[in-house]
Amino acid sequence: MTAAILSEDTIPGLPSASGIEVIGPVAYVISDDAPFVYLLDATTLAVLAQVQLFKSTEFGTGRIPKSTKPDLEALTALTWPTGQAGVLAMSSGSTPARENGWFLPVSGGAPVPVRLTPLYALLRSLLAPGAVLNLEAAATSATELLLFQRTVGATGGALLFRLPLVATLRFLAGYGPAPAVARPQLFAVPTIDGRPAGFSGATFVEDRLFVTASVEDTADAVLDGPVLGSFVGIIDLKKNTGTFALLAWADGRAYHGKVEGLSVRRAVAKGRWELLLVTDDDAGGSTAVVAEVVL
Repeated sequence: MTAAILSEDTIPGLPSASGIEVIGPVAYVISDDAPFVYLLDATTLAVLAQVQLFKSTEFGTGRIPKSTKPDLEALTALTWPTGQAGVLAMSSGSTPARENGWFLPVSGGAPVPVRLTPLYALLRSLLAPGAVLNLEAAATSATELLLFQRTVGATGGALLFRLPLVATLRFLAGYGPAPAVARPQLFAVPTIDGRPAGFSGATFVEDRLFVTASVEDTADAVLDGPVLGSFVGIIDLKKNTGTFALLAWADGRAYHGKVEGLSVRRAVAKGRWELLLVTDDDAGGSTAVVAEVVL
């Protein structure tokens, strides 16, 4: 498996991109320190619009401070219990201020606030003692909501919560009881300079679960560290294994960006896909990366 970067472009006016979903001609992008969902043209990557999820008096500088931001990290396309199609944006859960979510209908309706605290309490109860909940990615299959835990700096910290989709969404919408949540699956992930990768993005396409995993030189779930590189992978849920490729430029040069989310823009040929990734430089900047994955 290889993962080669074809291009990288700055996304003007979009700070700290943290997740992306492509639905038709539009790419929906969230930021971990902005109160908006940004809508991009999936082909040209031009910013078309932004939708405010919540009000913030601290966004005047262009970034909500780390201590108070909701830290939106996970984004997935799904159908809400009301029957509306859209995207669900979810906070990481790494601090009490980071237990919020919003469902945004693609029809253009108003975003729906989603209280994640009860669900996150269930997930925390299944983590090892001392581990901090830190959800960095989400994906949706026909039957499951998949939430990816990134235990920063810990070998064996790449975990996957598999939740029943309908029951979980009804619970989040206030229509039903808490879902049954099994213990998370543990995945072996690659390392760079002894530092393990951590999940950062995920999406389902053609029954394949694509993921990204980045490597930071840090052991803190809140504080950032130097970025060492990023991987693209395909997860086999039945075998509980993953195949990963280090993301690099097409000419072989190393790439040291922190990939935060991915979507599959198109299938090029059998076993070959064009991906659209978003990155965060931890200083308020974001880029859109087009990459090609070949099995």
